[in-house]
Amino acid sequence: MSDSAAPVKLFEKKERIFPKRVWGKYRKIKWVVMAITLAIYYLAPFLRWDRGPHAPDQAILIDMPARRAYFFFIEIWPQEVYYLTGILILAAVALFFVTSLFGRVWCGYACPQTVWTDLFVWVERIVQGDRAARMKLKKAPWSFDKLWKMAVTHSLWLLIGLLTGGAWVFYFNDAPTLIEHILHLDVPMSVLGWIIALTFSTYLMAGFAREQVCTYMCPYSRFQSAMFDKDTLIITYDEDRGEPRGKHKKGESWEGRGHCIDCTACVQVCPMGIDIRDGLQMECIACGLCVDACNNIMDKVELPRGLIRYDTTHNQDQRRAGEVEKTVQTHILRPRTFWYMTILSVVGLVMLVSLVNRAPVELHALHDRNPLYVTLSDGTVRNGYNVKVLNKTYEDKYFRLHVEGLDGASVRAQGAGNVQIDHLHVFADSVGHFRVFVTAPKQSKAREDFRFVLEEVVTNGAEAGEQAVYDTHFASRSQ
Repeated sequence: MSDSAAPVKLFEKKERIFPKRVWGKYRKIKWVVMAITLAIYYLAPFLRWDRGPHAPDQAILIDMPARRAYFFFIEIWPQEVYYLTGILILAAVALFFVTSLFGRVWCGYACPQTVWTDLFVWVERIVQGDRAARMKLKKAPWSFDKLWKMAVTHSLWLLIGLLTGGAWVFYFNDAPTLIEHILHLDVPMSVLGWIIALTFSTYLMAGFAREQVCTYMCPYSRFQSAMFDKDTLIITYDEDRGEPRGKHKKGESWEGRGHCIDCTACVQVCPMGIDIRDGLQMECIACGLCVDACNNIMDKVELPRGLIRYDTTHNQDQRRAGEVEKTVQTHILRPRTFWYMTILSVVGLVMLVSLVNRAPVELHALHDRNPLYVTLSDGTVRNGYNVKVLNKTYEDKYFRLHVEGLDGASVRAQGAGNVQIDHLHVFADSVGHFRVFVTAPKQSKAREDFRFVLEEVVTNGAEAGEQAVYDTHFASRSQ
């Protein structure tokens, strides 16, 4: 190899994508979805939900200090993390179900990366102009015009990022109270740290990374095709109708040529920068903007719409064989979607039944491990337990605790103040911790099973209160 030979480039520099403005059916849908999702994200923390005097009234709140998660009428405790597991399973399977039906529409319309990128591109277009103007500005030398446009663009991006980070921390704090603290510049460092981190992550991901997040960082683009089948609705280019492509002048005949005039409008509007005419690609997020662009061109050259459209592989094959008309047909119920719907139904039903039968009061008892038991001077044996009473209601309650299945047993509680075993006080929406001792004659077996029974103390002739039981054991001799 001579010294004058050009160096070998192992990697090509990533070219920045400047999507062109387009208007049409799917662009309108994207605007509507973006408005709805952003409204939900920014306004949801301010919704109120009355849970009583002893609970927060924010409808959606993850209260980390109190170890609680609130979602309208649902409250999740740390012991109920299985609800979170169920929600994640439902979300994943629902995504698979939608993908098997409509392809990657989640990515194209509702994914946060897509929504915020659309918002950033809109700001960029407002300040700098459409595609051609932005490309020209990027290549232009630095001047006052370029400086102020770039400064305004990035300032607005940072402002959106700040609002995004600020809205996120509202889900973990009482929103009106936190706003008051922010206005008085009295923000806790932990909250301020999250706001700063999310501000710059939003600024980076939606302002610079954009399509690279969808292609390289998001694993969904890598395995999405595993959920596709011949009846999945995807963005397609009709090669039979479009090829051979070529430029066209008004008045020329279409005889012997395809309807694609090679205007590259579909490429110019694509936020991922791909050419859908090359077939379905991993980068395609099924946003439909290329469909709008192509339909607009077809209208101008007075040809039928649908050269690029949502379609299925099955329809394409049948259409080539002349078995179906040119209308798009979808088959929703098929083996893949049936199993997805079955999993969604089963998991959803299990969670619903669990929520309906959720006990408002729970009892847990942990037996002492060292020592297992203590023999008293009168020959009886004493065991110690750490008892927890979970009061999931929004009212303070009193309980009595006794044992069943252990002959001659007596129970007493120990703690600060006058703790009475038949009058245990547990605050609303909290956990009561009690040190409990059970004393009984030495049993015939080394380990005798029994149960703690917790009953709510009711007054004024009220109906029977809440009850809870917990099975444990009593040790009275070595194994």
